[in-house]
Amino acid sequence: MAIGRGTRMISAPIVVVLTVLLAGCATSAKSAVPETIPNISTTLSPAPPSPPTRVASNVPMKRLAPGEKPPQFILFSFDGVGVSKNWDLFLRTAAESDARFTALMTGLYFLTDTKKRQYRGPGYKPGEAAIGFGGSKKEVIEEITYLNRTWYDGHEMGTHFVGHFCAGTKNPGKSWTSAEWRHELAQFFRLMTQWRELNGIRTGPDLAFGPEAVKGARTQCLEGSMKALFPALRAYDMMWDSSMPASRPGVYWPSKINGIWEFPVPYVWSPALKQRQTALDYNFWYSVNKATDRPADRARIARVVTSTYDYMLRRAYEGNRAPLVIANHLNTWNTNAFNPATAAFMRRACTKPEVICATHQDVIAWMELQDPAVLKKWRSMAPVAVDAHH
Repeated sequence: MAIGRGTRMISAPIVVVLTVLLAGCATSAKSAVPETIPNISTTLSPAPPSPPTRVASNVPMKRLAPGEKPPQFILFSFDGVGVSKNWDLFLRTAAESDARFTALMTGLYFLTDTKKRQYRGPGYKPGEAAIGFGGSKKEVIEEITYLNRTWYDGHEMGTHFVGHFCAGTKNPGKSWTSAEWRHELAQFFRLMTQWRELNGIRTGPDLAFGPEAVKGARTQCLEGSMKALFPALRAYDMMWDSSMPASRPGVYWPSKINGIWEFPVPYVWSPALKQRQTALDYNFWYSVNKATDRPADRARIARVVTSTYDYMLRRAYEGNRAPLVIANHLNTWNTNAFNPATAAFMRRACTKPEVICATHQDVIAWMELQDPAVLKKWRSMAPVAVDAHH
C-alpha cells in the first residue's frame, strides 16, 4: 500500500555571519603629526550549530505500590511513514497534547526510484517491490527531514520492513522463513545506514539516529509467524513486535514471548459496526465498504473509527488499564477519512487525567520496572471491549 507524498520542503537553518568592525582614531593636540590607529576589520567564523535536543520521555519511570492503579497507556503507531500532510498533522497534534507515537519506517523510501535495484527482497529480483520507492533525490531528503523531526520530537522509530510483500505476491511474508526475515531486516538496515552512498546524495541533513534506535517492528499486512519472525528480531537486538493476530478478543496486557514483547492489534467490539473488528484503519475501511474509495462514506468512516477508539479507551480506563494499541497509516484513504478522526482522538484522549500516550520502548521499560507479581496480576485480568457489555 503506497504512501502519499507531499512536496513541502523544510527550509535549512540560516546561519548569520557576524562581522565586527573596529575602528578608532586618536590625535594629540601637542603633536604636529596626528597619530592614527588604522581600521581593523575582523570576520568571526560561526560556531557549528548545536544539534537539536531530543524531547524527553513522558513516562514517569517508577515502581508502583501494591494496589496502585497503573496509568492508561495508549500506543499510537503509523505504518510506512511516507511524506504526507498527515505526518505534519500528527507531529502537531502530538506536540499539543504531550503525546508520543511510533513511526514504522519502510525501507523503500530510503532509495530513489533510479536506485531501486539496490534492494533485493527474499525470493525476488533486484528492484522488485509491491509498493513504490522513494522518488527523486529531493524526495528522499524530504523523507530524512521528516524522520529527523519525528525523532527530535521524542517519538519512536521502528521498522515496517522493506518490500511490502503481502498475500497475492509470489513470495509473501506469511510464507517467509526466519532466514528470509533476517535477510529483509539486513536490507532494511543497509538502506537506512547507507542511503547517502547508495543514492549518491551529498546534500541535506544526515539521519539523526542509527540502527540502535530501532527496537520494534510491524510486518507488512500483519503477516508472518512468531516462530519465523521472532528469531530474526532477536538477531537484530529488537525487543517488541506488533504484528501477530490477537490471541483473544478485547484489550489485555501484553506478554513477552520468546524474548519479544508482543503488542497485538486488538480485535474489539465496534459500537458503530455492531460487531468485533480488528482495530486497524485499513480493516475499518474494508468493513465499511470493502476498501472502496467512496467519498460519501467519509463521515461514516470517521464515526466508526472514533466511536471504536472511544469505547476501547473507556473500557480499559475504567477496567483493566491495559495499554491500547492504535495502529494506523498516513495514507489519505477514502478522501482522508481516517487521519483527522484519529488525530481528534489523540488530542482528546492524551490530555485526559492518568492517560499517557507513549512509545513502545517506554512502556516496556515501565513494565519491566514493576513487581513481576503485580504485572502477572494485571495480565490475568479479563480483557475489556470484548462486546457491547464488557
